[in-house]
Amino acid sequence: MNQDQKNNMSSLSLFSSKSSNLSGEIIIPGDKSISHRCVILSSLAIGESKITGLLNSSDVYCTINCMKSLGSSIDFNSYNECIINGIGIGSLKEAERPIDFGNSGTAARLILGLVSTYPIETIFIGDESLSQRPMKRVTEPLVDFGANFNLRNSEFLPIKVKGAELPIPITHEMKVASAQVKSAIMLAGLNTPGTTTIIEKEKTRDHTETLFKYYGYEINVEKKDGKNFISFEGQKVLNPVNIKIPGDPSSAAYPLVAGLICKNSNIKIKSVLSNSTRNGIYKCLDEMGANIRYSNKKSEAGEITYDLEVSSSILNPIDVPAKRAPSMIDDYPVLAIAASMANGTSIFRGLSELKVKESDRLLGIYHILSKNGIDASIDDDNLIIKGNTEGPKGGAFIETKLDHRIAMSSIILGMVSDKPIRVDDTETIKTSFPDFIELMKKLGAKLSA
Repeated sequence: MNQDQKNNMSSLSLFSSKSSNLSGEIIIPGDKSISHRCVILSSLAIGESKITGLLNSSDVYCTINCMKSLGSSIDFNSYNECIINGIGIGSLKEAERPIDFGNSGTAARLILGLVSTYPIETIFIGDESLSQRPMKRVTEPLVDFGANFNLRNSEFLPIKVKGAELPIPITHEMKVASAQVKSAIMLAGLNTPGTTTIIEKEKTRDHTETLFKYYGYEINVEKKDGKNFISFEGQKVLNPVNIKIPGDPSSAAYPLVAGLICKNSNIKIKSVLSNSTRNGIYKCLDEMGANIRYSNKKSEAGEITYDLEVSSSILNPIDVPAKRAPSMIDDYPVLAIAASMANGTSIFRGLSELKVKESDRLLGIYHILSKNGIDASIDDDNLIIKGNTEGPKGGAFIETKLDHRIAMSSIILGMVSDKPIRVDDTETIKTSFPDFIELMKKLGAKLSA
């Protein structure tokens, strides 16, 4: 490690060392995507909603603080349940100051849609990382409702939003497979008279559609000519709910992969969301020969959950098709760690969308692997990984660039490396998985400052 790297390390940096015999039963935090959406929809319902298991992360608190600034009443009771007194569709007030979305792209993009059909002005700001993430893909369809957006360099935060005085319903065919863009349009349609219709060529995560129904809002979803059609009438009523958030499958993937690749390990993960628009990584791991057992099927928040039991496995390489990307877009970093321990060469295809996440995640994954002695390469938008069942050399210093998934994936890789891996800053992990380090230590991971 050179002197510049030492100077860049904060007190929040961490060593991850080779670990084995992981064991225990854990509960994963509530799903991040569903948590964001429940806060927004509960704020628009008429009456009091109670949310159990809401993800207690900085990303979700950005959404909470935003909805408060737009007029909703949100508190937590002594059981840490989130109590929201909704104000009804059409009742948002103008925020008194710019709304800070921190590092949360989901919150910023969804709420861009929400405010676009209200006659209010709003300024969106964010941290350095969020301010470099593209927003035009969201604002372009929202302009058709009648909203006006002033973006920095026509693409980035800060953004000044002037919502439509008299919003016009739209029919929009998605240009890119993005649940955030789709959900932004759906939230805009809630306060728009007439029928809003969205057409997807590739189905993306469908939590917004499921939650509309859970909150009693009539919505029609059907498949026609190989496309997904979503339509609904605006300016109806959302009902208050008593809802429990299922465990986040993307968060669950980190201890799960650790259990697969660390020797002599067996762990159980409780109540994890199972959804066909989110299960790409689980399909991949099953195809790689992972020893994962699914039990105790339940229904929570209109979704299915399972308990997962995972044990150490010999993994086969995999060729991941590009069409699977929408169902696992956040999970490629940790799947790459699994592939690095497989007994052959894996190829992940069609990863262009990774270049516009919290960081350039495609490049970030490559750096994690190559810096730790794993033979990896990027060919156009494809990632090629030559696995080694003996594990990597390790020993690298990883700069996370404010990307929580790069940070967590690096920690999992360190648990099978010959030499410890040092992660520069673990603070960013709080955006999605605040108790990650403590939970991994509980399972037996060797992590130290």
